[in-house]
Amino acid sequence: MRENQYIERKRLDTVMGKTADWKELSKDCVCFANSRGGIILIGIADGDSLPPLNQKIESDLPFKIKKKIAENSVNVGVNANIKKAENGGEYIELDVLFSASTIASTTDGKYYYRSDDTCVPLLPDELSRLFTDKPSFIWETRKTRIPISEIDSAKFLKFKQDIKDSTRTSSNVKQKSDDELLDHYFFAEEGFATNLGVLWLGKRNDRAKLLYAPTIHFLKFDEKEQKVNKIMWEDHSLNPKELIEAIWTQIPDWKEGIDVADGMFRKFVPNYEEEVIRELMANALVHRPYTTRGDIFINLFADRLEVVNPGLFPIGVTAANVLHKNVRRNPYLAQVFYDLHLMDKEGSGIDKIYQVLLSNAKHIPIPFQGDDFVKFTINKRISKTEIVSLINSANAEFALNSKELISLGLIAQHNSISAIQFSKELNLPDTPNVVANWLGRLTELELIIKKGKTKGTEYLVNPEFLKKANFKGKTNLKRIENHRLEELIYQDVKIYEPTPIRDIHIRIGNEISKNIIQKVLKAMCLKGVLDSEGVLKGTKYFIRQNL
Repeated sequence: MRENQYIERKRLDTVMGKTADWKELSKDCVCFANSRGGIILIGIADGDSLPPLNQKIESDLPFKIKKKIAENSVNVGVNANIKKAENGGEYIELDVLFSASTIASTTDGKYYYRSDDTCVPLLPDELSRLFTDKPSFIWETRKTRIPISEIDSAKFLKFKQDIKDSTRTSSNVKQKSDDELLDHYFFAEEGFATNLGVLWLGKRNDRAKLLYAPTIHFLKFDEKEQKVNKIMWEDHSLNPKELIEAIWTQIPDWKEGIDVADGMFRKFVPNYEEEVIRELMANALVHRPYTTRGDIFINLFADRLEVVNPGLFPIGVTAANVLHKNVRRNPYLAQVFYDLHLMDKEGSGIDKIYQVLLSNAKHIPIPFQGDDFVKFTINKRISKTEIVSLINSANAEFALNSKELISLGLIAQHNSISAIQFSKELNLPDTPNVVANWLGRLTELELIIKKGKTKGTEYLVNPEFLKKANFKGKTNLKRIENHRLEELIYQDVKIYEPTPIRDIHIRIGNEISKNIIQKVLKAMCLKGVLDSEGVLKGTKYFIRQNL
């Protein structure tokens, strides 16, 4: 098992002899305690799955580890036990308990949080959010006073059938008894329903008493942003799955859209795709803090859709990294959504939204975090209808994966895009080969070609594939070859010399990257075609006079 949000590995010398680093180990324990808890495997090095062959652990070492962690941390609970691996080597399994009602810290007053497989410091504003979020961490499994015998039998029968029909649940789960199934999904504890159990299987009156059962408002506005329609789901008779189904089936506006050409046929592209609506609602219901008051709003405007959810992003998630970060505020609810095919991924479906929108030539969603809410905006407009047919053709021929579809859709919308702009559009992390990872097979399949190197790399859809797919999009200067661009610049400078790059850029076409123009100008100066005077933004170019 590789390192992740819940698993960490440490070499044995981390807790032995002169190399022992108790502060670092305590810091990792603080990280886990402030997240969801976790396990540190001491005696197994990073990248290894087993301890060294025949490694032995001194019997008093677990006690020493617990003592040192207590000395170097506050509000951290741990259990340490010696384990034997299949190769005969021993290691220590350090179980760090989740700090459900307090904030853990090091003894020198520093706070940390586990993000993916790393330990990160908590900033002041994140620390205050952690105080606010702590109650929601245990909301799902908190036991109510409602006996299991009082749950809605019809909802339970439907839930059992959904589990049996799901392709995401194992045969072992499908064969569980009623009590075992309730226990497996944390719907019950000691004969009483948990908050999660009431949310999914409870009767209307019991669900209404939860703090705070979701209430959803649909508001429609005209071109002048005057409200023209309102639908509410506030009587608490529906569980989360039923809410999503009601939102999709009871709002007639979702059926509106346009027909676009797709080869010899026509394809209906809805203004707002079903997958997008369902994923947005699933995320709103799964990631909202159920200990915070506030309703979910679906605001439909003439040109856009906004889904507003109470509360902030979970710690570690921002508007910039929401595509790549998967932090589950309500992990057991997320598991139910995933098992019942209500969410594309366990705890997240943002990449599915990106894929669907870009495949239909629409702009990527716009996430925004306010003072006490999160908003996702989906624009209705199709940027280029020809892209729909192009991507359908590519996907039909090569069966592209999610990242490849997103990348192809983004590049096709821009016609040509730099590596820097590509990363910026998708908010990719600054790590090696991250763009290549997203492009996948696109260059190998010759759907995408690239020009330039490193940060100057430009990506564009292969003209041969455009021709093969009978692409009817408009031609622009983004694809212009360097020798033709040189001639274009030469003719412009000849007329307007001396002239700065900003004016050249405007006259020959804003669609060409300014960086590309700058490189061509530099090359033309080196060749002796142009000369320049001035520095930085004051630089002006003119035709070199032959003496």
